[in-house]
Amino acid sequence: MPNNQQNNQQPRTPNVTPAPTQRVPVANSPISRLIPTPTPTTNPQVSSSPVTPKPSPTIQTAWEKKHIRGIYLSRYQATNNADEQTIRKRVRYYRSQGINTIIHGVWGNGCTMYNSDVMQQTFGYKSCPNQFQERWLDWLIDEAHKQGMQVHAYFEKGIKIDKNSPIFDEAIARRWIVPGVDKTYPGIEHYVLDVELPEVANLFKKISVEFVKKYPTIDAVQWDDYLGYHADLPGKVDRTTRLTNFVRQMRDEIKKANPNVSFDICHHNPYWGKRYFAADWSNWNVDRVFIQTYNDANFNEELGYAEKYEGVAISDNQLSRLKELINNTKIKSVLVFPSSGKPEETAARVKQLTEINE
Repeated sequence: MPNNQQNNQQPRTPNVTPAPTQRVPVANSPISRLIPTPTPTTNPQVSSSPVTPKPSPTIQTAWEKKHIRGIYLSRYQATNNADEQTIRKRVRYYRSQGINTIIHGVWGNGCTMYNSDVMQQTFGYKSCPNQFQERWLDWLIDEAHKQGMQVHAYFEKGIKIDKNSPIFDEAIARRWIVPGVDKTYPGIEHYVLDVELPEVANLFKKISVEFVKKYPTIDAVQWDDYLGYHADLPGKVDRTTRLTNFVRQMRDEIKKANPNVSFDICHHNPYWGKRYFAADWSNWNVDRVFIQTYNDANFNEELGYAEKYEGVAISDNQLSRLKELINNTKIKSVLVFPSSGKPEETAARVKQLTEINE
């Protein structure tokens, strides 16, 4: 996902023809607007009697027709010092702004944002440093479902950590780190957990299974481009096949534990992902794919890919693109990442722009 730094430079996407992938239907939970209109009695041979007005068919705007209208909430944006009332109020706020899906961080930088037995057994503590009440995610999911919304669990930072991770020293000591520094984004140095090691692979599998069992009504889990190895890591090592095997195994374990959850990714286009991140995700057996278009210089090229998959992810710096995306019927879903770190303001801007488009 994009960081808060501006002018991120990434390799330019080669102009190749994408191969379409099979799409998995997703429950559409639009915030629809019913306009009740009376049904007149026009047959003169029928005696006059009270007629119950019938509502007209649901009228949806082009924005409301998008399958998923999602916003990302990072790990600390709804949990820190938040009680039940506050969390439920925040969910209703996003609904009022036309959002129907909250994509919330539940893992990141090597730790969970919920109390985890797996973390306790492995590292001796239950979660990321955070002031939260244990049931925060239960409240979030419950309120979202009451509002006709979905909640997707976002595995933020994926298999990468930085020096601020609470498991950084432990990972170094256990030799869990792929040699070299991952500099996918300028200014941020990440270290990649080596999922080719059985201990690391098993950690992620256990965490994933634990999560979908602990929160059985979660609608989806989502991983992004941090599920990958940057091409600039030292050594000419092709990790593509082994990464594919790991993701397939993790996905299968999740499905066994909770068959109803969707396993999604938000990644670079298939050529770019495989070429620069060893992420051959077209062979990962994922349920839905959202194409990242954060590099605005390549926006039009990326759009061609997004039209063939479940949708597109943009940052709040690209909201000028929203009208184009709304009017493009081939774009089925739009996800917005608040790179400013102010998701409520981002949601309000989305609401304003979608109303203008109407």
